[in-house]
Amino acid sequence: MSDPRRCVVHLDLDAFFAAVEQRDKPSLRGRPVVVGGTGGRGVVSTASYEARVYGVRSAMPTIEARRRAPAGTAFLSSRFEAYRASSRIVMEILRSRSPLVEQVSVDEAYVDLSAAADPPGWEGGRLEAWCAKLLAEITAATGGLTASVGVAPSKMMAKLASEMDKPAGTTIVRPGEELSVLHPLPVRAVAGVGPATAGRLRTFGVETVGDLSRVSEADLVALFGSAHGVGLHRLALGRDDRPVVPEREAKSVSVEETFGTDITDRVLLEGELARMAAQLAGRLTRSSAFARTITVKARHHDFSTLTRSSSLPFATGDGAVILREGRRLLSGLDVSGGLRLLGLGVSGLTSHAQDELLIDVAAAPGSVVELPDVGATPVEEAVAPPSGDEGEELLGRRRDGWSTGQDVEHQEHGAGWVWGSGLGRVTVRFEGPLTPPGPVRTFPVDDPLLAPAGPPEWRGART
Repeated sequence: MSDPRRCVVHLDLDAFFAAVEQRDKPSLRGRPVVVGGTGGRGVVSTASYEARVYGVRSAMPTIEARRRAPAGTAFLSSRFEAYRASSRIVMEILRSRSPLVEQVSVDEAYVDLSAAADPPGWEGGRLEAWCAKLLAEITAATGGLTASVGVAPSKMMAKLASEMDKPAGTTIVRPGEELSVLHPLPVRAVAGVGPATAGRLRTFGVETVGDLSRVSEADLVALFGSAHGVGLHRLALGRDDRPVVPEREAKSVSVEETFGTDITDRVLLEGELARMAAQLAGRLTRSSAFARTITVKARHHDFSTLTRSSSLPFATGDGAVILREGRRLLSGLDVSGGLRLLGLGVSGLTSHAQDELLIDVAAAPGSVVELPDVGATPVEEAVAPPSGDEGEELLGRRRDGWSTGQDVEHQEHGAGWVWGSGLGRVTVRFEGPLTPPGPVRTFPVDDPLLAPAGPPEWRGART
């Protein structure tokens, strides 16, 4: 079992992206909201609880979500700047409680209370009061967002507990209670048990975590290999001693694009790589990081996915180098049947960079090294996608430059967000988190008085 002296909190912000949209857009409060890709090949990132009633869920194709959701459902593009702003507030609150905070995503974190200055302890109801105060502070500081909390002696049980009373709930699993909570759960509740593993276990009569706990470690190793089998056995018995790690070092950075139509044109695909390489270089620069490995990901029309990687003898943050390697990797892939997705990523991150022209090739015995030409083509001068409507249509992007849900500012009417656009017009709803539902007005897409804007000020808002 887990160490009973540990007290781990797992916090998960409820329907986070959708909740931020409802906070910032008062006309959407209480209505179904779906956030993610809005095009024909988009995927749902988050659905509000009002949308989940109709079976809409994360990772569902947007086209399926549109079939399930009722009329009047808002389908919005993501606004990551707004989400990150709220996330930072929440993480600062958690770090004020304990120095051991492990942020695992923009809306999720673990906190080890054993390192807190004044840990509440397991007895006497102090822990319940601590959680209630934490959730109230988060709601007040973020303009009305809610979170769910699980508390347990281990990370696995804390995460499972946080999912048991959503939204805005608290579940505490005290030392000694782990197995009574864990064993009745379906086997998919165990980390590492996906659909394929669950299906294979089902053939042996394993449906619940309790069933899994009765399978010997040797049998699990025989079925799934040493690492996976031993891990499943330990977790099924509630054994999880993974520490809460305050700093999670990024292992990779990637960008990908799902196209509106399958793409066979290499010129267009290389233009996409140029855009992605520029984005990656910018992100590396902001993080003061450099990368040694470049990876291209390609998904074909039949959904088969291939990745190709190349490791450099030097670490780089240069977009031109990233693009050059990406082009070389793409050149080895057959795109004649069309690609529906293209991705470019970097890994092997380090805080040091070396000048690639000074690398000693002999220092990497057995490796094949291609040194670049002096004066490699900068990203901004690289091949670009076809100009005009054709290229934009192939890439599945809006030609008018406006995305649904986008923050905008009009010089006469003030701040608002894009309600929709098309046929040369853009419709804007003028409202914000501190206003009542606002009026809707339509403008030409090139109205000089209308411009993109940053997220609205939401402090003090309530949902």
